[in-house]
This record gives sequence, structure tokens and C-alpha cells, in this order.
Amino acid sequence: MATVTADDVYEALEQVIDPELGLDFVELGLIYDVSVEPIENESGVEVYVTYSLTSPGCPIGPQIADQIKEFTIELPGVAKVFPKLVFTPPWTPELMSEDAKFALGY
Repeated sequence: MATVTADDVYEALEQVIDPELGLDFVELGLIYDVSVEPIENESGVEVYVTYSLTSPGCPIGPQIADQIKEFTIELPGVAKVFPKLVFTPPWTPELMSEDAKFALGY
């Protein structure tokens, strides 16, 4: 059985791209938390992803949960994915990686 780690999930989530900014949600600091939990009496794991958007009115919001599920469920051993959208704490540009800040001129 493959053992999926939070790092594996973060790597998969680098495929979730903000179309307006052209950067992925991990680099943008929009993935707040990843938790990988074994499923009792089963061989797979459940993945919980807490994420935010750059603003509450972001028009791509509904698509992001679908993309989080799509890219995470492809990992070997992942049985279920539970994206959770939060706005606390609010996203700010300070949460971005140094590369993303450079790319966007912060």
C-alpha cells in the first residue's frame, strides 16, 4: 500500500492554478492546511484540505473545490478528499511564497 503524505498532497495541489494570476494555490499561500487520515478498517486514506480564496467574491471559487478533489484523488491510496473553504484568517499577499511575491511584484 502506498503511503500518502501531506507533502504528496501539497505537490498534487500545485496543479490547482489561479487563472487570473497564473500561479498555483500552494505558491499563492491559499492552501492553509492538509491532513491525511487513515480510514478505519480500510486500506486507503482520507485527505482534508483547508483552503481560501484571494477574496470572498472570487468567481472561480466553485471550481477550486473540484480541482482539489480531482488532483488529490489521483494519488495512490487516496479514497476520499474533503476540501474546506475558509476565510479566517483572511488571505493576504504576505502568505505567498517568495517566488510568487517576486512574480507578482510584491
